[in-house]
Amino acid sequence: MPTTSNPVEAWESLFRAQVSIMRELRGEFASNSMSMNEYDVLFNVVREPQGRIRLRDLNRNVLITQSSVSRLVDRLVQRGFLVKIDDRLDLRSTLIEITPDGRAEFTRAARTHMRNIQERMTSALDADELRTLQYLCTKLRLGQAGGRGRDADS
Repeated sequence: MPTTSNPVEAWESLFRAQVSIMRELRGEFASNSMSMNEYDVLFNVVREPQGRIRLRDLNRNVLITQSSVSRLVDRLVQRGFLVKIDDRLDLRSTLIEITPDGRAEFTRAARTHMRNIQERMTSALDADELRTLQYLCTKLRLGQAGGRGRDADS
C-alpha cells in the first residue's frame, strides 16, 4: 500500500483506474447492439421519473459534446429508441422520451453492463472496500474534501 499523501498522485491513480476500467467496459459494448455513449444517453433518459428529459439537461449529464449528443439522439430516434417532443412548458426546449423498444433494448444492455461492472469491481475489491470507494468518490464529487465548495449540479 502506498505511503504517500500526494493529492496529484492520488488523482492520477483514480483517473488511471477509471480510464482502464472504462476501456474494458467500452470494449464489451463492441459486441452489443449499442455503443457506450448511446447507452449513456438512454441511461440518463430512463432514470428520469417519466422517462423523458429536456435535451439541454441531457447535455449536462453526459460526457460527450453537445453536438455529439444531438447527433446521437437523432440516431436513437431513427432506431425507434427515443422520440422528440416539443416542450409545451418551454417552447424553446425539446423533450427526449424513451420508447417501449428503447426501454427494452436499454434493459437488455443494462443487465450485461451491470454484470460486467460487478465482475470488475468485485474481482478487485471486497465489500468494505467497495463501501469505502463509494464514500470517497461521493465525497470528492460533492466537494466535501477538506471542507471546500460544493458541486451545484449534485
